[in-house]
Amino acid sequence: MNFESLINLLPYSEPFLFVDELEEVTEKGISGTYTFKKDAYFYRGHFKDNPVTPGVILTECMAQIGVVCLGIFLLKDRELENFGVALSNATVNYYLPVLPGEKVKVVSEKEYFRFNKLKCKVQMFNAEEKLVCRGEISGMIKAE
Repeated sequence: MNFESLINLLPYSEPFLFVDELEEVTEKGISGTYTFKKDAYFYRGHFKDNPVTPGVILTECMAQIGVVCLGIFLLKDRELENFGVALSNATVNYYLPVLPGEKVKVVSEKEYFRFNKLKCKVQMFNAEEKLVCRGEISGMIKAE
């Protein structure tokens, strides 16, 4: 499975797709990037005169790259025409803001994948390779 076809299997679309590119995918983990668009809808009100990417959006970006993309890869031998994704837990600590137009890199390491539940240690870095946030994210992936 190539990276582009993996991204195309994601159950998201604009304006809620937070994956631009996958750099590496293995059975043990994944890394990928996303550039936050300067005109993204959530910047209009967060914060009024000093826009910053909301933590929930950073978490979503980490979940899409670090859990959902990896889960699709791990299920590559199954039929993925109809599948569901549900975030079951996220514990994230935030260290630096992400501003409009910034590119981030997400690096995820699989802790376990069993009974269709995937748990990962996920980190996000800015273009200067400084840690933006990190945590553990898990989710259920149901393939039919």
